Order: sequence, then structure tokens, then C-alpha cells
Amino acid sequence: MELTQTQTYSPPPGFFKRLTWIDWLYAVALTAGVLFAFNRYGQHMDVYEEAILLLSAPTFAWLGWHWKSVRWLMAVLAVLALGGIALYGGSLDAANSKFFLKYMLSSQSAILWMSTLFFLSTLFYWGGLIARADFGGAIGSKLCWAAVVLGFTGMLMRWYESYLLGADIGHIPISNLYEVFVLFCMITALFYLYYEQQYQTRQLGPFVLLIISAAVGFLLWYTIGRDASDIQPLVPALQSWWMKIHVPANFIGYGTFALAAMVAVAYLLKSKGLLVDRLPALEVLDDVMYKSIAVGFAFFTIATILGALWAAEAWGGYWSWDPKETWALIVWLNYAAWLHMRLMKGLRGQVAAWWALVGLLVTTFAFLGVNIFLSGLHSYGEL
Repeated sequence: MELTQTQTYSPPPGFFKRLTWIDWLYAVALTAGVLFAFNRYGQHMDVYEEAILLLSAPTFAWLGWHWKSVRWLMAVLAVLALGGIALYGGSLDAANSKFFLKYMLSSQSAILWMSTLFFLSTLFYWGGLIARADFGGAIGSKLCWAAVVLGFTGMLMRWYESYLLGADIGHIPISNLYEVFVLFCMITALFYLYYEQQYQTRQLGPFVLLIISAAVGFLLWYTIGRDASDIQPLVPALQSWWMKIHVPANFIGYGTFALAAMVAVAYLLKSKGLLVDRLPALEVLDDVMYKSIAVGFAFFTIATILGALWAAEAWGGYWSWDPKETWALIVWLNYAAWLHMRLMKGLRGQVAAWWALVGLLVTTFAFLGVNIFLSGLHSYGEL
């Protein structure tokens, strides 16, 4: 519609002008929490860890400004984690004598609850899709959020429990296969929940929760069959601040690649005439698949660079063609080619979806298969 002579164009307000007092209160509270942690635990950190802690305030403030759900998630996690720490009272023995620790807030209990809630979420998502019932999807979404809360609570408590075992044992819980499987579930679920809100659709939940439930199934087998939930001291090569940034960046890549593959399954089903009236438009599925791979590729690239820098410090060389490094490069090249074909050649449709699905097989082997069938410098999570 053309503007009349009396109308004037008003550009939308800038980002910071759109922020409300609640937004700024959230940022202030977050900054206060970081400064408290810095004041209390700063003497135990090196300069790099101090930098990571201080940068977390603007990072999570920005994230909370763009995605409001992060605010209440962080608030709930703070209450549960601090409550759990208070119940421990500085002794691991409290986990066997205090009800809420034993059955809810200790790391193993919280992660078991997370596992149960993810399975239930999957069932409700699929029930809602099959029955065309919004109720099933709504309950599935709430259960998925609850699983995320309990999963992150379990990770935070495991972090604290490791320090109760000894100052020389304490470490961030992303050091072995058990811990990174929990991290994978959390990251994949969070990215899915973000897209669920952005696109106002819960029809992708049944597919994405399948891969999360598969990871949970492996996690439970690994826990029972290998006593993997026991907290172990870090091997010397992992006693580095690099781990705190390399591993999360890596698993943002793994999680979003897995999410894209499950969206690709939905795309292929709809393009073949299955579940046509129950799935989002092909354009929406294509967009979620593309954005997931783009985000994952960016973080996987960062993780690869960080890994090379870490390797130079730990082993004296940036690259050694270790099996894990080689397969990480294969994953990177696969998604680099996918994005190149998308941006330069307009890759769309079933070819893009099949490629994303095959990418999951490549990524799974890099993530897990290397630990099972191959050995090398990265032998920290063997079965």
C-alpha cells in the first residue's frame, strides 16, 4: 500500500529500545549471579576460566532477550541447584539420607527422571500426531520442558558432587560418554523447543523426540551395563579449560545435525504423501532443516578450530589424523558440501532431505562409532 502525503514512514525501534524493564532486570540478576560466583570461586579459576564465567552474563542475557523461555528455565535451575547444594551440606552422604536428594535432586536421580520424562514426551507427541489431538502435543511439549529442567539440574548437581569427592576430582560434567550423552539430549531438546515456539508447531516433536529417546535408551544401557554414572577423575589431557568450550560447541553441532535429520524424515514422509494433513508445510520443514544445519555447521567449525588449538597445547601438534579428528573432518566436509549446494545451487526437496538423513549416519559414527571400533588419542569414552 502506498503512503499518502500525510503519512510518514516510521522505522521500527532499535533492538535496545524494544527492551523492557523486565528485560533489564533479568540481565541485572544474571550479572549479579555471575559476580557472586566470581567472588566466591574466582580464586580457584585461572584467567581463562574467569573470562568464560564473566562472558556468560552477556551471552545468556542476549539469549534470554531473544528467547524469553530461557529466563524462567535459568531461574528454575538456579532454585533447584542451590536447593540441592544446601541439602548436601558439604557431604555426599546426604544423598542417601535426605528424601529430595535421594529421589529427585541428586545427579543420578535427576537424570533418571529426565530419561523417564523424555520417553513420556515421545509417547504423548506421537499420540497427539496419530490422533490429531492438540492435547497430546501440548502435554508432550510440557514433558519435554520438564525433562530439560531435570537434565540440566542433574548436570549441575553432578558438577557439584564431583567437587565433594575432592577438589582435584571436581570438573564440569562433559568429560566422558555418559556425560556427553546427557548433554546431547539437552541440546537437541532445547533447539527443538526453540523451533517449536518459533514456527508454532508441535508436529515435529514426534520425530525429534525419537532420536532423543534413542540416546536416552543408550544412556540407560550404558549406565546399568557399565556403571557409567560413577564420577571419575579427569585424565591429564582433559584437565584444561579448553574442554569447557570445545565440547559444548561440538555437541551443539551434533544436536542440531540430529535434529535436521529427523526433520528430514518428516519431509520425506510428507513428500511421499504420508501424514500430509498432520505435518507442517514442506517449506517450513525445509527451513527448519536448513537453519539447524547452518547453526550446527557454524558451531562445529568453531569446535574444530578450538580442538586443533587444544591439541597443539596437549599433544604438541594441531592435527594428527587421529580417527576422531579424521571423522570430525568428514562430518565437517559433508555439511560444508550440503550448505554449498544449498546456497550456490539452490539445493531443495528430497535430495536435500536424504542428504541430511545420511549425514546423521556419518555424524553418529563420528560421535559414537569411533569410540566402539577405533582407538586413538581421543579414547576417553570407549564402551
